[in-house]
Amino acid sequence: MKIWIPQKYGLSHLDHLIEQADIEIADDPADLPSDPANVDFLVPTFLDQPSMRPLLPSMTGLKVLQLPSSGSDGWAEVTRPEATIAHARGVHDSSTAEWVLTAILASLRELPALHDAQRDARWQPRRGRDLLGKRILLIGAGSIGSAVARRLKPFGVRLTKVARTARPDEDIHPITELPALLPNAEVVILLVPLTAETRGLVDREFLAALPDGALLVNAARGPVVDTEALLAELGTGRLAAALDVTDPEPLPAGHPLWREPHTLITPHIAAQTNGMLPRVYDLVARQLERFLAGEPLLNQVVR
Repeated sequence: MKIWIPQKYGLSHLDHLIEQADIEIADDPADLPSDPANVDFLVPTFLDQPSMRPLLPSMTGLKVLQLPSSGSDGWAEVTRPEATIAHARGVHDSSTAEWVLTAILASLRELPALHDAQRDARWQPRRGRDLLGKRILLIGAGSIGSAVARRLKPFGVRLTKVARTARPDEDIHPITELPALLPNAEVVILLVPLTAETRGLVDREFLAALPDGALLVNAARGPVVDTEALLAELGTGRLAAALDVTDPEPLPAGHPLWREPHTLITPHIAAQTNGMLPRVYDLVARQLERFLAGEPLLNQVVR
């Protein structure tokens, strides 16, 4: 059994499987440890490593692709149909939820502007906005969305949750109700996967329906938002945004989004904390144990 993982760090989580599997470090597609056609179980590179995605068509013996991310967009198209794809649902819930709360609070209390004033040694008080009582629209009710909802509860917000389909027993609205929900939303949080249905979901009509002063928080994927439409609204000062993801990504140095004063941008780091690698490799270990025992894998992607 040939296993490829992208960091030496992972070996410490998999040492109990050494006798059952040949585990190799594959962190660079230009310098592979062995023939990719013989790999059975792959954890692809991540965290700014060179992408292994172009190698997938040559991995003709692949049985499992275990993604380190919560999303799986773009992988099914290049992975052999016989291989099982699994994502990392649950691994990034806490860290991403913490980023969402941080981004909302920093934006409402205008911390970026206050930091600029500190850097220039200017004592410049600003009156921020309360989170208490805010009407929040959470679009994406998966495991990360649930983690965000739990953390928002103590702040006394008025939360409305939206998913692809309605779940009346969980008070979750279908996405078809967005036109009626948007005009009442003071904060919109995006946590949807990137699919054909969600690409460009946040377009001119979506943004125009939001009330003046609304905050858009994107912790999903950049292409969920129409960047030109967002720039048009931000340019008027009517809306604000907190973005961990952008389209294009990485955001080029001269892109106008950098210059928008009511925008907080972080470089796709919502899930990246010092606890990320241990959580990823704990999941990899559990999945390998199940695979070697012939048991169904967790978090399987339905193609």
